[in-house]
Amino acid sequence: MKLNEAISARLTELLKEREMTQYQLYMRSGVPKSTIGNIVNMSYDSVKLRILHELCQGLEISLTTFFESPLFDESNLEP
Repeated sequence: MKLNEAISARLTELLKEREMTQYQLYMRSGVPKSTIGNIVNMSYDSVKLRILHELCQGLEISLTTFFESPLFDESNLEP
């Protein structure tokens, strides 16, 4: 799995857990809805850490919590 796929899957998972829409996350984080959609749809090869940090603030979690997922185990990620 590529890193952008793992980030997309994790963000989708967190949105579902919180029963939150992309629009609600945009309202809470300030990250444009189009950017959130592009991350979810894997339109970007990479995502800036600053954007992930802002999304985490909107989700009310830390970056550590975001990356605490088997999706980010080195054995699951392509080099």
